Order: sequence, then C-alpha cells, then structure tokens
Amino acid sequence: MRLGTAALVVALVTGLLAGLVVVVTPASAQAQIEGYASYDPSARCHVQPRPGTVELYRFVVRRYGGSPGGTSRPCHRDPTSEHQTGRAFDWSLDARKRADRKRAQAFLDRILATDARGHRDAWARRMGVMYVIWNDRMYPAWTRFDPEPYLSSSCPTRKRCSATLRHRDHVHVSLSRRGAKGLTSWYDRRP
Repeated sequence: MRLGTAALVVALVTGLLAGLVVVVTPASAQAQIEGYASYDPSARCHVQPRPGTVELYRFVVRRYGGSPGGTSRPCHRDPTSEHQTGRAFDWSLDARKRADRKRAQAFLDRILATDARGHRDAWARRMGVMYVIWNDRMYPAWTRFDPEPYLSSSCPTRKRCSATLRHRDHVHVSLSRRGAKGLTSWYDRRP
C-alpha cells in the first residue's frame, strides 16, 4: 500500500510539472505581444495624425490628466519628426510641478511594467511606442526603454536650452508605423 501511495504522489507531481512546462512555453508567451520597436525615421509627410496616435493620445490625457499638447507639425521639406508623419503626440505637463511629475511617472510606470506573463515593458510594446522623451530623459524601445540623458541637437548646452526642447513642459511620445495606425495588440485589446 505504501508503494502505491508513493507512486501516486510521484505521478501527480510529474503530471503537475509537465502541465506547468506546457503553460509557460516561450513560444506561447511570445505569440501574444509585439517585440520592441526599432527606430524607424520619418520618410513621407503626413500631417494628419494617424488613428492609433489619436486613440492613444486621447487615452493618455483622459486617464492621467494634464493637457493635450498637439500631434501634427507642418512639412516644409523632408520630415524630420514623427509629428510630421502623424506618428507622435505631445502631452503638456510641467516638470517643475510635483503633480505633473507624478502623472508622467504613473504613465511611464504603467507602460513599462512587466505583465502577468513576464513580458517587460508590456503596454509600451503593445502600443507600438518607439520612444518617449520627458524631462531631459529619453526612453527608447531599441534599448528596452532604459532611460538615457537627452539633449536636443538644437541645444548648444542644457543650460542654454529651452524647456520645450528639453521636454520639461511636455512628454513626447513617438510610435512605430503599426502603432500609429492602431494595428498593434493594445488597440484591439488583446490580453
């Protein structure tokens, strides 16, 4: 009788472990989330914001507060910004104000959080975020959103740079082409 009980326990444990291995396979976990967006420079002017850009922009302002800061920029020559291709928006926040710093941090914490399946930066990847710039920092997808110091190429020094070029009066969010079109999993609300 003891041998039968031990064999049953071993069979149950083996079965449970086998079930866990099937549930946690990398292929099934990776199938439900986009990879990290690579840098995709602006190529053709499209001053109207893309549908995914508009949806995400509205979501961010509704959920976190702050003010809309705009999406589009006119094209006078070849586009140099995702604003000129409908793939970026600015969210007006002031880095000098504690409440606005908290709003920006809550947004970054949410989009860069690890989900229940262990996917790092889950919402950012699902939204198609290519990079975020805020308060002298850039969070690029191609480095897995590790923050790095940011200084606009239009600024000779940080001290001689405007709050706007330093992104201290707004958060800038640029999207991949698929994210801007609303074709990533966040837009169809897949888990």
